Amino acid sequence: MLKRVFTAPDPGRTRLRFALRAVLGITLAVAVCGLAGHSLIGAVTGGLAALLALFTVTDATVRGQAVTTALLPAVGLPVLTAAAELHDHPVARDLTFLAVVGAGVYARRWGPRGHSLGVFAFMTFFVAQFLHATTDRLPELYAAVLLSVLAAAAVRFGLWCYERRLPPPVVPAPPGGTGLARVTTRQAIQATAGAGFALVVGQLLSGQRWYWAVGATWWIFVNTTSRGETLVRGFRRLLGTVIGIALGLVVALPVHGDPAVTAALAALCVFGIFYTAAVSYTWMMLWVTLLAGLLYGLLGVLSPGLLALRLAETGVGALGAALAVVLVLPVTTHSITDAWIRRALRCVHACAVETARRLAGAPDADPAPRVAELEQLLARVRLSVAPLVHPLNPMLGRKRRARHVLDLLDDCAREIRGLVAVAADLARRPPGHGLPACGGRGRGPHRGPGHRRPRGRLARHGTRRTGPPARPGKGPGRTRPAPSRTVGLAPGGRVSRGWCASRG
Repeated sequence: MLKRVFTAPDPGRTRLRFALRAVLGITLAVAVCGLAGHSLIGAVTGGLAALLALFTVTDATVRGQAVTTALLPAVGLPVLTAAAELHDHPVARDLTFLAVVGAGVYARRWGPRGHSLGVFAFMTFFVAQFLHATTDRLPELYAAVLLSVLAAAAVRFGLWCYERRLPPPVVPAPPGGTGLARVTTRQAIQATAGAGFALVVGQLLSGQRWYWAVGATWWIFVNTTSRGETLVRGFRRLLGTVIGIALGLVVALPVHGDPAVTAALAALCVFGIFYTAAVSYTWMMLWVTLLAGLLYGLLGVLSPGLLALRLAETGVGALGAALAVVLVLPVTTHSITDAWIRRALRCVHACAVETARRLAGAPDADPAPRVAELEQLLARVRLSVAPLVHPLNPMLGRKRRARHVLDLLDDCAREIRGLVAVAADLARRPPGHGLPACGGRGRGPHRGPGHRRPRGRLARHGTRRTGPPARPGKGPGRTRPAPSRTVGLAPGGRVSRGWCASRG
């Protein structure tokens, strides 16, 4: 796991810049709150607001990110008001919290902006519980949120807007549907049910820190779709919390809330959260847990018993999420993986069609955006298949088939990238040079007389064939048949091996 975090590819050092910018933006936000004369609670509120503004906003364009960032206070301040007003009314407070949970998850149906606003609304209510916010503190908290979002925006869109030099990322839309067939609707109901369980049991464990259990349930549902994804994420959250608490005993507890040391360690935690988020959820949770311990030390309430209580509340939240996805309108892993794999295959075909049109001289043909979309879809396929290839998955047959499917998709994506690269070269050559299309179950234009075969498997296969090639066996002169042309992840789910129609 450690090797994976530090050796994971970081094209253009995007993760590094993401993390460094976050440290700069949050530091500026806390400094501005300090200069404005805010108390420690105001500074903590501002720092967390800046963290969310920099972490959760993921619109495809810089303009879209700016609009979403501007909308964050419009969603967060009313929720903060409700949390403070209901501080002394437990029943109304709890019901409102559950409503915010359901609405926040349901908002995903409106894409990245809905997701960002839903997360900010939930976390605003959560932070109000974390800091025991009351109505007399509202003016200070309002100012802290507004100043911090402005500071984060100044860094993100002014001082360090590296996105302006990057192409807009392609964000695949979640699976559609209507009513209870829509995944976001089912997840909203699941999250509300799981949070309700976590809230009740969490309050039995602690009348003061019950919100930890609700927070654990919420964050387990973030960026997951299927039952398997949610279960795996719950396991990783619990594991990251355990490691983070162990570090808290060694690092946060001896600090005793010293402001300078805590500030330096908090900056390190922020960097760790942002740098590891895209690579390992376990590592991200490790840094989140350590940051929470440092903040509690700064507030003067950190103790070994508090860290043990956090672990217990996290376990309750993970259990609530697991029960919800298993018992309440479950979204099966197979249905989600099947949907994403089909979309990836359709994108492969679209890439090939655009490549063929470019070779035919169509002035508007550009396969590059399709290739970028394919990369995003493949990342989503890997996420949805992750539960099947997880080491704890006892179904070995499905695990092998899932890995085989991933290998086939990676092979096909590699060939598509090769075709697009060759097409870019051949498009500048005289007429008569052709390139076969890939995608579409045995269909594609014929090769032209000047065809240059791309490297890789397309080059190795030599002549056209209708079946899978023989592969070398263990003994000399022996061969064994290649795997079947179809691979099923589950009964009824099949993925074609014959995706590339133009195999030499």
